[in-house]
Amino acid sequence: MKTVAPDEHDDLRDALRSLCAEFPAEYHRKHGAAASYPEEYINALTEAGWLSAMIPEEFGGSGLGLTEASIVMEEINRSGGNSGHCHGQMYNMSTLLRHGSDAQKARYMPGLASGKLRLQSMAVTEPTTGTDTTKLKTTAVRDGDDYIINGQKVFISRIQHSDLMILLARTTPLAEVKRKSQGLSVFIVDIHDAMKNGMSLNPIANMVGHETNEVFFDDLRIPAENLIGEEGKGFRYILDGLNAERTLIAAECIGDGYWFMEKATNYARERIVFDRPIGQNQGVQFPLARAFVAIEAANLMRFEACRRFDSHQDCGAQANMAKLLAADASWAAGNECLQTHGGFGFAQEYDIERKFRETRLFQVAPISTNLILSYVAEHILELPRSF
Repeated sequence: MKTVAPDEHDDLRDALRSLCAEFPAEYHRKHGAAASYPEEYINALTEAGWLSAMIPEEFGGSGLGLTEASIVMEEINRSGGNSGHCHGQMYNMSTLLRHGSDAQKARYMPGLASGKLRLQSMAVTEPTTGTDTTKLKTTAVRDGDDYIINGQKVFISRIQHSDLMILLARTTPLAEVKRKSQGLSVFIVDIHDAMKNGMSLNPIANMVGHETNEVFFDDLRIPAENLIGEEGKGFRYILDGLNAERTLIAAECIGDGYWFMEKATNYARERIVFDRPIGQNQGVQFPLARAFVAIEAANLMRFEACRRFDSHQDCGAQANMAKLLAADASWAAGNECLQTHGGFGFAQEYDIERKFRETRLFQVAPISTNLILSYVAEHILELPRSF
């Protein structure tokens, strides 16, 4: 299947596809069914340097941009894998890279580049606030050379396979700030130390096999030097990282979309019913063609968001729109792929039901499509705020 959107990264894609081919569908199917972590696969991606794409060369990384990082995520999903097992490494490190001190970057970046450290987790979401982030209740109170953390987070991914975590907490009470986005601060947390000194977790079983947890902080002490940037300005730092996250998620959805299209069109050409391939019927052709058009359009918006991020331009609108377009496109492609296969689409051996469940997540996370529509209405169309 050909793509229409221009691409100047053929060598990058070829190398990724060669590595991903070493882990066939049976491998991902096994881990999907068991909801287990594909350690060998992630290790291979790490050792090949793909997960350190955005780390500067001075720290041992590749010094590439969000554009290349997004292609890594896309190709993992396009190969039949699930980037949800490793995408946090990409967007979490952007918060540290852009806003961390020289000392913090010197301390953590070489280990992240080599794979000796993993920064897979970001603790922002809370059970009572959801996407109403500025009202989060987790607090960080300065006490001498430490901050004391108390509160709870939910849907926090990959803690079991991470060494470090990005944490957003309130350092100034909401009642004492002029704007509710003020008074929030970002910290880097050593997970291994925290689990011995006041942090606990409860795994959440879920339909997509993401390793996700409730996290509890009970007088957890972390060094004040773990504060990223300035105290009280963390909301802006997190938004910067979330733009990278949404763009990378868009790339994953695009990878899913192309996977669904390749699966569906191959089957439509081969499946003979009433003495003709079902792909000859316009009732099959047209929905697949429409799904493909949507994927290609989302792909272009993804690259525009990457371009703006890499050139340090405001990319909030493009990142959000890319995520919305790509999530809708992959979900539509998944539906059409399942419909094209009929009953076979529900059989685990075809892998469609697994990828179908995985791509459904992106209608809800990391931000729901409705919240993106609200963002576009308010910030681009200049309509009154709806919430």
